[in-house]
Amino acid sequence: MEGPALANAVALDDADPVSPLSNPDSSTGTAVLERPQTEEQTSRSDDGDADRFAHYVSKDRIMQSRITGRPVVALCGKIWVPKHDPSQYPVCPDCKRIYEEMTGGK
Repeated sequence: MEGPALANAVALDDADPVSPLSNPDSSTGTAVLERPQTEEQTSRSDDGDADRFAHYVSKDRIMQSRITGRPVVALCGKIWVPKHDPSQYPVCPDCKRIYEEMTGGK
């Protein structure tokens, strides 16, 4: 007997203009927004070194980073964990300019 009674209750809610089930868009309840499925890119093909420059960072910070794995901040503002040999890359022009300004062009 519960089946028909439940069906009648739902039918009454659809007909009742005060019921939140009659028109869910006009109530002040919670609405569910659907968003399209997107695939996130979880791997980076450039190993975090997209610009491929050697940046200026103090040697002490580089050593700390190699031990702890924490990122360093270059003079130009780039933040990364050093993993590559910097002698294989050209010097970052912004780091070079900032360093020359700090040292007076030495």
